Amino acid sequence: MMCVSVGCRVAALRWWLLCWFVCLLAVVGAARAQATGPLPAEVEAALVRARLPRDALSVLVVDAQGGRQAPRLAHRPQASMNPASVMKLVTTYAALDLLGPAYTWSTPVYVDGQVQGGSLQGNVYIQGQGDPKLVMERLWLLLRRLQGQGIQVIVGDIVLDRTAFDVPEHDAARFDGEPLRPYNAAPDALLLNYNAVVMTFVPDAAAGLARIQYDPPLAGVQRQATVPLAAPGAECGDWRAAVRAELSDPARTVFQGVYPARCGERVWAAAFPDPKGFAARAVEGMWRELGGKLTGTVRDGAVPARLKPAFSVTSPALAEVVRDVNKYSNNVMAQQLFLTLALRKDGPATFDGARAALRQWWQARLGDAEPPAPDNGAGLSRDARISAQALARMLQMAWQSPVMPELVSSLPIAGVDGTLRRSQSRAGAAHLKTGSLRDVMAVAGYVHAASGRRYVLVAIVNHPQAGAARPVLDALVDWTARDQ
Repeated sequence: MMCVSVGCRVAALRWWLLCWFVCLLAVVGAARAQATGPLPAEVEAALVRARLPRDALSVLVVDAQGGRQAPRLAHRPQASMNPASVMKLVTTYAALDLLGPAYTWSTPVYVDGQVQGGSLQGNVYIQGQGDPKLVMERLWLLLRRLQGQGIQVIVGDIVLDRTAFDVPEHDAARFDGEPLRPYNAAPDALLLNYNAVVMTFVPDAAAGLARIQYDPPLAGVQRQATVPLAAPGAECGDWRAAVRAELSDPARTVFQGVYPARCGERVWAAAFPDPKGFAARAVEGMWRELGGKLTGTVRDGAVPARLKPAFSVTSPALAEVVRDVNKYSNNVMAQQLFLTLALRKDGPATFDGARAALRQWWQARLGDAEPPAPDNGAGLSRDARISAQALARMLQMAWQSPVMPELVSSLPIAGVDGTLRRSQSRAGAAHLKTGSLRDVMAVAGYVHAASGRRYVLVAIVNHPQAGAARPVLDALVDWTARDQ
């Protein structure tokens, strides 16, 4: 029925104005949720110096104890942001909560055949189960334990079972065109030494050269043993560029430059250019260096169902692994941990399974808080997303958790260690996880203020000039710590 009377039109106008006012209140309320109060003057000044707009920043500072207290500082806290490596906080806390700080990974070893006179007539199977820290020293111990079974010669193969993880083919150059950077290594059920080679350069001035030590030993790789020294007095500078390394060939390592003696001893870690073949080369190389003999090959395969382990090697406890992940922002360890959340269920671990496990945990613990989009769980992603508000709520919950000490002690200390060792903010006053990508700079964690109160601080910058945001984040840490 059409409204034609004056009274009817007035009532309709009043209804329209009421609806408009309600919508306006909703918009204002949302705006207030996104920006509560002004930013501290020193933060505003740091943004200006960095030529960053205010809307590039999302920040929330709240009491670590939680409760109904108003945030001490809130600026766009509900914005969905890319947190870079700060996403590791979600992965590591979920792992500590679900698995427990004493959780360990086992790598069982199977012997299929008879051992006589030091020779095994058959195969050895090494079954990867996701251990994030099966580094060179522990591979050495594993193979020494195999020799302790009375085996010096394997008349057969060493078979690597990597079926615990079902992950897609990995293009190490896809993320940033740097395939030989260790941070681009892919997860693997049998991850050895983070799929990285460590080269140690030791100058010998008398001989006019630097000797190069390679770890782990790799079968079938020709490696240059020395590199000439640079002219006397040459500055260390960009020594990696000076040695002119050619590392892209899996079968040989060549240096065509010189090494500055002033550098002293230096260490260079590089991802192996053939990640799928790295484990086989490392196992065979280490076995032969220990004096073992192998008539067959090292190859991939599955452990026969009828076999039982001859022995197992056990990883460090999760609390130690989490410390490595967060202090040094180890991406591949974080992905191993993330996939382990899915490995607890039946079948091979997948990234989809890990995301589902994390989402289920988040909903059980944090209810209606907006869940993160973790992608690979490490933050080495253009697609990962979380809001400062959601992350702060998780950190408040973690503060009340029985595993709080393990989580907090895993975080870098401002101005002291880990990725915050060179921070210019208040030394020792904050335990914070850092994150950085081409367009991202972030910190999140706990700040111990001068008043004795402890705050959760989450600050994320997403902007093409995010690399200039470090002073902004330092200013936020200092401002939070000055509370009296």
